[in-house]
Amino acid sequence: MPYLLRGALIEYGSDFLGPIPNVVIFQFNPESLTRNMEIPRRPTGAGSRETSQAGEAPVERITLTAHFSAADQLNRDDPLARAFGIGPQLAALEKMVHPAGKISGLIGEALDAIGSAISGGGDTSPTQPIPRENYPRILFIWGLTRVLPVVIDSMSITEQHFDPLLNPIQAEVSLGLSVINIDPCSDDRIAKGAMEYSNLAKDAQAIANLANTAQQVVDIIPF
Repeated sequence: MPYLLRGALIEYGSDFLGPIPNVVIFQFNPESLTRNMEIPRRPTGAGSRETSQAGEAPVERITLTAHFSAADQLNRDDPLARAFGIGPQLAALEKMVHPAGKISGLIGEALDAIGSAISGGGDTSPTQPIPRENYPRILFIWGLTRVLPVVIDSMSITEQHFDPLLNPIQAEVSLGLSVINIDPCSDDRIAKGAMEYSNLAKDAQAIANLANTAQQVVDIIPF
């Protein structure tokens, strides 16, 4: 039986689990994946004379539906599935659309308290700066040629079957993703590396297509 790659979403760069990334591997690969290229409108009027001049980069949006089931784990009497069904997978997905959560906040507060105690508690100001919260950094992995930095625009979870404790044991999750156009000045080396890798893979495939159609092009062009 040939080896089957599975799609995945990987959250990185957060302190949710320390150095361990938050990973959700698709239990069943989606049967279809829709990619929509949103091309920015070209300028009109006097500035539109140079029609070939590039503006903002197109934004790629991806929609897919992932399916999860605890049936196999329950048949193997897996203790985690018995206790929570597919709750852990769904919870890991939900963490990807929220800023730093309660666990991260508590860790941060504890470290701040320790630092204050070590320094002698010199800052007694009643006002404290509001901490900045960042959304998770996420990679969407789909096969060997697509490793894309994305943001999750939408997530719809439909829980379909439940165990006697009302834990979900089957669900489908509809996801809307936007591929991030990485700023050259960005310090996110993982996202930049992933995008460069995916673009190189796409360039290689485009060259392969040219080699495949070279003779047909010669036949089509009469000069």
